[in-house]
Amino acid sequence: MTQPATTSDEVPQAPPTRHLVGLLLGAEEDWPTAFEQVLGLVGPITTDDGITHELSTERLTIEPFDLRQPVRTGLVIDRLAYWYYHPREWLKKAALVDGTYLLNSPFTFQSMEKHSAYCALIRLGLKVPTTVLVPYKNPVDNVRWAYTSAKYNRPFDLKAIANDLGYPLYMKPFDGGGWRGVSRINDEEELERAYDQSGEMLMHLQATVDYEHFARALSIGPETMVMDFRPDQPMHNRYAVSYDFLSPKAGKQAAAISRIVNAFFGWEFNSAEMLVRGDDVYPIDYANACPDVAITSLHYYFPWAIKALVRWSVYCLVSGRRPRVDLEIHRYFEVADRADLTDDEKLDAYLALADAYLDRDAYIAWCAKHLGHLDEAVLEWVQSDAFDKILRDTVQATYPAHEQDQFMAHFGGLISLWVGDEKARLGAG
Repeated sequence: MTQPATTSDEVPQAPPTRHLVGLLLGAEEDWPTAFEQVLGLVGPITTDDGITHELSTERLTIEPFDLRQPVRTGLVIDRLAYWYYHPREWLKKAALVDGTYLLNSPFTFQSMEKHSAYCALIRLGLKVPTTVLVPYKNPVDNVRWAYTSAKYNRPFDLKAIANDLGYPLYMKPFDGGGWRGVSRINDEEELERAYDQSGEMLMHLQATVDYEHFARALSIGPETMVMDFRPDQPMHNRYAVSYDFLSPKAGKQAAAISRIVNAFFGWEFNSAEMLVRGDDVYPIDYANACPDVAITSLHYYFPWAIKALVRWSVYCLVSGRRPRVDLEIHRYFEVADRADLTDDEKLDAYLALADAYLDRDAYIAWCAKHLGHLDEAVLEWVQSDAFDKILRDTVQATYPAHEQDQFMAHFGGLISLWVGDEKARLGAG
């Protein structure tokens, strides 16, 4: 069959470019469902070259794979491979062979854990509390351990190290994750007990500081939310809804440090924890391969987190942002070594490098042009039955039956507070 002739005033329409976001998940249901629904609010995007882009998601399954097997997903949000090695190696193959964009990079999260992050920030001149790495309490599973330990492991006085740091202090695994193995140590008895229980975990001892606020900053691409975190509270109450709880200088530092860490290591979906006293910010934890985005912990901040994750994913795919494996960390060290710069000037220079890596200016302009409708669409979605179902399903899966009404009211009230604030921000009636 012949095709009808195209008239002179008709322009053939190119087929849409389709992009697939892969979700590599563990036990989570709330934020993946929210992400899928918010991505559906984006709709087709037509860029300046006249190409229409359509986006969809797929929850990835785990199965054998051929190293030459093509990967369909252009971008993967990874919440599993930090501890489950089979999908981690699939991600490496997808990045190296197929150019898949990864949130986050398994290359750096595998080698640049909390210990490396401490070292890097110390090198950059930031106020990391004094930290000491101590040997394993128990031998690692290696037949050569006994000989090596007897010949080369020098005796050390754990109590003397702790006394030099001062009590209270913290013992935590060098690679960390999910508060695993973290202990607050108040005296020598607790020190011995925690070290005995550490087993084959390699541990840091870290001094603490008297602080006024515990800040937790969640960074997704160039966007950062600094939150008032209360680690002594139950999970549903740890993130306080606080406005301007930090001084302007401390707030700027907290947001900057979170983005600088991400850009330095090539991470783009990560949270950083900092102790804050006055204008001084002390980074204590900033390598979280699976940062907390649960609705039952973030509550008020949950809509922002999902929007930011959707915006950054869409921007990376549609704009053609290329994944990067080479870190070029020497650029940061060149700034660190400059004697003519103050600490504040160095932080500004680090942040400029980070924002350049994260395309911050281009990202803001691109989102204003192509995703300007998303704020109002998400505001409407948060007030919908679909969002209420996500919240209700999560509460029912998280809390016993006799507590569910209480927590529905608790989280519903916090979400209503966000709705009111978002309406005011957008000037919506």
